[in-house]
Amino acid sequence: MLNRRSFLKQSALALVAGTTMPLVFRRGVAVAAERGILAPSPRRVLIIVQLKGGNDGLNTIVPHTDGTYYDLRGELALTPDQLIPLNDELGFHPNLSAIAPLWDSGDLAIVQGTGYPYPSYSHFVAMNYWEQSRTPDGGKGLIGSGGGWLGKYLEQLDPATIGAVPAMNIGSKLAPELASRKVPISTVRSLNNYQLQKDNRYRAISETRLDTLHALYKTPNSNPDMDQLFGGAFQAALDGSIAVQEAHAAYTPAVTYPDTNLAEDLLLLAEGIHFNQDLKVGHVAIGGFDTHANQLAEHGALLLEFSEAVAAFWADIAAHGHQDEVVIMTWSEFGRRPDSNASGGTDHGSAGPTFLFGNQVIGGLYGEPASLTDLDKKNLKFTTDFRSVYATVLEKWLGAPAEEILGGRYPTIPVLA
Repeated sequence: MLNRRSFLKQSALALVAGTTMPLVFRRGVAVAAERGILAPSPRRVLIIVQLKGGNDGLNTIVPHTDGTYYDLRGELALTPDQLIPLNDELGFHPNLSAIAPLWDSGDLAIVQGTGYPYPSYSHFVAMNYWEQSRTPDGGKGLIGSGGGWLGKYLEQLDPATIGAVPAMNIGSKLAPELASRKVPISTVRSLNNYQLQKDNRYRAISETRLDTLHALYKTPNSNPDMDQLFGGAFQAALDGSIAVQEAHAAYTPAVTYPDTNLAEDLLLLAEGIHFNQDLKVGHVAIGGFDTHANQLAEHGALLLEFSEAVAAFWADIAAHGHQDEVVIMTWSEFGRRPDSNASGGTDHGSAGPTFLFGNQVIGGLYGEPASLTDLDKKNLKFTTDFRSVYATVLEKWLGAPAEEILGGRYPTIPVLA
């Protein structure tokens, strides 16, 4: 039996579904209502923003009272008068001004010194560790889960209620942390490409062409599991493309987004959050953080794009009433070396900061800052294992079994209400 609150929630969702919600999402709402599963529990969405290339944490959160920073950084050092104060010792890079209000309101947390033991300085190896939630064990092998950690999260959800589009990956390739053999993930490169492409020469047979593709993917073979996988993947791709197209056509942003790739990608996620009650995870990435040369200009431009895009996205979803439903988390495969190089840049390093944004985030600094004097072969020593951040968002935000998903137990951080 449904209580009054659940009834009202179903009624509100049904009203939205009957007016603006894309058809594939309306079907999900209708099925959920029939099964009585529209519980009054709060909706929770995790948005991942990947900073690809290795973000320079020391010039993102600057220890402006530490003389060693200026000794190591030389011409790359940012002076105190350039910074946005966080406290008496640390300051934001000046191009992060758009997200500074979230710090002031207590909706931004910074986990300092995130990394892992025995760090790799290879982009591909380091990203693989973060994506699969595993790390080297001092040359003895790998510890951790293997497989995409967010894909494993999606796999443990009830398949009867997971919905047509439980996750949205914005990019040309599937983010490996979302990889799953059981749950189809919608990967959107652009709105124009994310649909069944029409043949303008034979428009009259479009329906026949679609029916033929359906039949092709449903052709039985000797492996029923493969039948289900291919048929389900095709249907999920078709449903997802229709839903994304309809959502984009129906959505009106509450703010003007910057004219940047990251902002455009986050706008697509805002549309998905607004129309798709089943959306659990969104993933976007911004590249270019491998700043071996000309770092002052290049890193500053990247932080500006990141800051303005996230600020616009947050203002938009808040204006649409989703501010209590979303947490944003950043990650980068490694930081940069504390000393500058001869090309006006920094080389591959280790530890760096991780950001979490949201109304349910308890803002502030967490973990210890990496020491600039106690180094490991000229690199920073991590102070917080990145899997503690993962465990925190899995357990405290998504309500998922972190130990099972991550392949080990990691302490959580008191960063979520």
